[in-house]
Amino acid sequence: MDFGFGREDEDFRAEARDWLGRHLVGAYASLPGRGGPGSEHEGAAVRRDWERELGAGGWIGLGWDRRHGAYGNRAASLTQQVVWAEEYARAAAPGRVGHIGENLLAPTLLAYGDEAQRKRFLPAVARGEELWCQGYSEPDAGSDLAGLRTVAVRDGAYYRVTGQKIWTSLAREADWCFVLARTDPAERRHRGLSFLLVPMDQPGRIEVRPIRQMSGTAEFHEVFFDGAVARGGHVVGGEGRGWRVAMGLLAVERGVSTLVQQIGFAAELDEVITAALRHGALRDPVLRARLTAQWAELKVMRWNALRTLGAAGDAGAPSVAKLLWGGWHQRLGELAVEVRGAAAALGPADWAVARPYELDAAQRLFLFTRADTLYGGSDEIQRNIIAERVLGLPRGER
Repeated sequence: MDFGFGREDEDFRAEARDWLGRHLVGAYASLPGRGGPGSEHEGAAVRRDWERELGAGGWIGLGWDRRHGAYGNRAASLTQQVVWAEEYARAAAPGRVGHIGENLLAPTLLAYGDEAQRKRFLPAVARGEELWCQGYSEPDAGSDLAGLRTVAVRDGAYYRVTGQKIWTSLAREADWCFVLARTDPAERRHRGLSFLLVPMDQPGRIEVRPIRQMSGTAEFHEVFFDGAVARGGHVVGGEGRGWRVAMGLLAVERGVSTLVQQIGFAAELDEVITAALRHGALRDPVLRARLTAQWAELKVMRWNALRTLGAAGDAGAPSVAKLLWGGWHQRLGELAVEVRGAAAALGPADWAVARPYELDAAQRLFLFTRADTLYGGSDEIQRNIIAERVLGLPRGER
């Protein structure tokens, strides 16, 4: 299989690299690679400004389906989208605050929304002006999404949304939330659900509470809806058809962004190997073999991501990708502390200037990756999907 890039792709790479080099200056250069998983709370205001900078440069929404019209984005092939993602990661640009709108909402509106919804929301995402969060998981309906209890009751031209969502990234920064809610209480499980677009600026009707992690930070949030208002025209795909829309969104959740993630993984692996050299851990043949395996598995993940990129109708590809990277990243977090030995348990050298419970990069990596096999769909759920939808095995008891 040829995983190379053509001449046009390399010209596109040069353009992307040049633009990033000229614009990643000043405050934008103060957050190199920060703002991703484990540090989504960092520099939110600067990263929001950076989102508008990206929009002005035409770098948001590359390759959106242009059959529906232009929404402020530039045309780009699938390989050029990969090139941009690679250059963005290599430039250590700030973590995106607009990725949920660009990579989740936009493809969903292009596939299931109507033209009025596309014209209202896509240009604002492409300009970096409106940010989104995802209202799926609930305290008693995480991996079992069909068991959600949030309800949306029709009230004239609007819906009134009441319920609770959890593990919501970027909820404090978001202007909008796409919410999966039950609009037909007579139906059960996945039937009777709708996919609503809900504005977050509703004081007294929407409350956002941070969830403190064991790493000491709060990347995720609980969101409480108490009669929050959503317009009747902001139901994507039609009332009662939310499950189909929600599953379509999950199918695009792991695309080009997976390759960006892997570039970040490669940088983390390099840091772990450097630490292993510094602390003499490579003299241990077992640790040496595990680090070698991590390097090889990362190569395989990249090739698998490139192989399945853009594959339509491959029900198992997203689940396989999630299983691969979740376990890999968790094992890397374990190695990050193991190669340092007992020193990995120590806090900052200078407690006089350190913040309470301050961790170094390796400690944060270890603690945060405990969640990698849970969030975004647990490993058990991914295996069920592969078994039932790909292998055709009998459904397990619910």
